[in-house]
Amino acid sequence: MTSPVRLLFASSHPGPTVTVTVLAAVIAAAVGHPWWLVVLVALTVVAGQLSIGLANDWIDADRDRAVGRSDKPVAQGLIAVRTVRSAAFTTAGAAVVLSLFLGPVAAVAHLVLVAAGWAYDAGLKRSVWSVAPFVVAFGLLPVVAVSAGPEPQLPAAWAIATGAVFGVAIHCTNVLPDLVDDAATGVRGFPHRLGLRASGIVAFGSLVVAAGLVLFGQLAGDDPVRGVGVVLAVAGTVVVVVLAVVGVRLVLTGPPTRTLFRLVIVSSLVLVVELGLAGARLVA
Repeated sequence: MTSPVRLLFASSHPGPTVTVTVLAAVIAAAVGHPWWLVVLVALTVVAGQLSIGLANDWIDADRDRAVGRSDKPVAQGLIAVRTVRSAAFTTAGAAVVLSLFLGPVAAVAHLVLVAAGWAYDAGLKRSVWSVAPFVVAFGLLPVVAVSAGPEPQLPAAWAIATGAVFGVAIHCTNVLPDLVDDAATGVRGFPHRLGLRASGIVAFGSLVVAAGLVLFGQLAGDDPVRGVGVVLAVAGTVVVVVLAVVGVRLVLTGPPTRTLFRLVIVSSLVLVVELGLAGARLVA
């Protein structure tokens, strides 16, 4: 029998939760934060992401049950809705408390980030504005990671823009495999209104824009990279562009699958690791 902890973790959208946490931790480390602050950033972000994922499965329990979602423990009746709801509020409370230790700027940024995620879960996902919480949340993620600490600094404008554009790519590719199920239960968000192919092209086009912003930030920012850093910057951008081309081809030639979302996740990890290795200045 699967333990309640494992079922709760499975209900928290573990892939995006872990990915966002890793992104925040790598950015925090890249700007030179001490190890304890990097750990605090990671704990704070993971608490917030867990709350957003759990709230999603709690709020959508009836809808997921109606379309027979086999990947949702709540929809399968393996865990009670009230248990997931309680866990969502508990992790949200932990995110609030932990945010207070990050410093005023990072705390406000993270609380707005989490609020954006809950707003999406609570109803924005059913509107044309469904993309807005992703733009806000991923745009604020660099702010949380960079400004944490007693002497807050803000990230460079290009880093914030990169996060916001990534939010578009992540939202569109995450929704594509669920378009039919969503339509059956009355969900018509931004990607649904665009349609399968247009939404996919927007997603991977956004990915290319994000890669271009990162390359610009590294080569033309306040403290541009030199030598090996230039090679890493160009190589990372090329990898992401290739992944975007693969994504567009998949969108145009086959049914939507979770592979599209995974391409965006891999691309985000490529770029953030590239930033850490190349040594680009992320602070404004």
